[in-house]
Amino acid sequence: QVQLVESGGGLVQAGGSLRLSCAASGRTFSSYAMGWFRQAPGKERAFVAAITWSGRSTSYANSVKGRFTISRDNAKNTVYLQMNSLKPEDTAVYYCAAKAYSGGAIYPSPNEYNYWGQGTQVTVSS
Repeated sequence: QVQLVESGGGLVQAGGSLRLSCAASGRTFSSYAMGWFRQAPGKERAFVAAITWSGRSTSYANSVKGRFTISRDNAKNTVYLQMNSLKPEDTAVYYCAAKAYSGGAIYPSPNEYNYWGQGTQVTVSS
């Protein structure tokens, strides 16, 4: 069982930056693929970024490519999402997710993930 706790959300002006963190419990964090997703009001949960267990490979949604960076520190059982040049359309609840037995693959579909955090609100004002 893995528990995920997100932090770092908040209110920021357009063009600003935030760094989200997702702290995971459990001794096998380093074997999990991780992902960030977001859900805006009235919309489905959408892929933002993902990273393999080793951190060697990453993937991003087109809408955030070049602005967001996903990374992980397996020694700290933490995955990060650095968000720069934020736009009002980035406003959403952001969730981190973990997938067990991940191999070396990237997983952009939320259906692939076994564990989810409670979410953290990001609001970008214009």
